[in-house]
Amino acid sequence: MDFTGKRVLVTGAGKGIGRATCQQLAGRGAQVIAWSRDPSDLASLANGTGCETLCADLGDAQAALDHAARTLPVDMLVNCAGIVRVAPFLETTLQDFHDTLNTNTVAPMLISQVVARDWVARNVGGAIVNVSSIAAHFGTPHHAAYCASKAALDALTRVMAVELGPLGIRTNSANPVVTLSPMGIKTWSDSQRAGPMLQRIPLQRFAQPEDVADAILFLLSDEARMVNGVCLDVDGGFCAS
Repeated sequence: MDFTGKRVLVTGAGKGIGRATCQQLAGRGAQVIAWSRDPSDLASLANGTGCETLCADLGDAQAALDHAARTLPVDMLVNCAGIVRVAPFLETTLQDFHDTLNTNTVAPMLISQVVARDWVARNVGGAIVNVSSIAAHFGTPHHAAYCASKAALDALTRVMAVELGPLGIRTNSANPVVTLSPMGIKTWSDSQRAGPMLQRIPLQRFAQPEDVADAILFLLSDEARMVNGVCLDVDGGFCAS
């Protein structure tokens, strides 16, 4: 998978899956624009990879649109930014629900529109990967907003694949199991909580960010040129068990 000469925009680039994706893309020749809201994360990433950086919060829709337009032109897009607000369903607040949907679902839609419109205007194809979750398929306790946002992202992925495919634009999603990013470690550090989840994974481990990044790079690459509209579970067999 060679990305030499390709310009790739990656959101959620500061930590975890997004950071690993930037590192692997840069290592394979890509010119990466790393988007995160944490300037210190971006600084350390740029020092190690030479990535361009963009510091902005995706929760502001208009700001997301404006910043996305400034990154153009790009050849590929990875919508990786995400947040999780853990709470029982009966205690989930409207604000938490809105914030989660805005970052996990609305921002990928808006940024993808900006990028895809540019591709259409220039009459070129492209590839988009939305980073979703197996939480899109399963009711995970205390993750009402997160599960809803990822299920919506999968649905959005399928619609994008159907509508943009004839224009030469492929859209897929990567759906990891619990991933040991800073967010995943914080949420699943309780062994009593993590134990039942691990027991359902035939490979008997959670994912590392690099495991998911490998799948993202495949979906972006020419090796996946006939893959479109797929929600690829990166789950060690969780969904098969």
